[in-house]
Amino acid sequence: MEENQSSQTPNQQHHLPPDKLQMNKPAGPPPSSSYGTSSSGRAFATFLTIFLLLIGVTLLVLWLVYRPHKPHFTVVGAAIYGFNTTSPPLLSATLQFNVLIKNPNKRVSVYYDRFSAFVSYRNQAITPQVMLPPLFLEKHSQVSLSPVIGGTAVPVSVEVSNGLMVDEAYGVVGLKLVFLGRLKWKAGTIRSAHYGFYGKCDVLIGLKKGVVGQVPLLGTPACNIDI
Repeated sequence: MEENQSSQTPNQQHHLPPDKLQMNKPAGPPPSSSYGTSSSGRAFATFLTIFLLLIGVTLLVLWLVYRPHKPHFTVVGAAIYGFNTTSPPLLSATLQFNVLIKNPNKRVSVYYDRFSAFVSYRNQAITPQVMLPPLFLEKHSQVSLSPVIGGTAVPVSVEVSNGLMVDEAYGVVGLKLVFLGRLKWKAGTIRSAHYGFYGKCDVLIGLKKGVVGQVPLLGTPACNIDI
């Protein structure tokens, strides 16, 4: 009986149910639709990369062509209509400067607003701040500006008062004409945001006590403009 049972065991192993035989089959490749999805994703990523690269190159070319250069301010003349110091140290000064403003850009216009100026001596303001009219400079153009600054007494330090008397007796006074304001660039129909600017013009004038009117300007210094 034992021999019959052992002889039937191999035959029974060869007649397994079909569902159990299918479970032992190796897994086939994933459906072909997953390959299509992966290929379309790579194509979209490639297209997006090329598109962004083209935009970057275009913006770089536009910036190189239209990049604005700083405006040029140059003091070309000066006049004094009052320069008096009283005690306690108060200075009443009325000055006029002839300033040439150039737009060096050949493709970009410049618009100035909130434009103001004052005069300082030894880093201390000796005139109140005066508002100037807005300016619009076309491409590669220039304009002459002659603001009258001062007229109102302002308190000054003893150092400033004594320094002005010494320089006036010597005949040469070093002043600083300061410009403040905002500007924006215009290239065709494109306008930039507003940018604050600060300009300072160091000038040496020939000044002697009692002299009124045009005074000699020692050189025609260009101004430093920060934007």
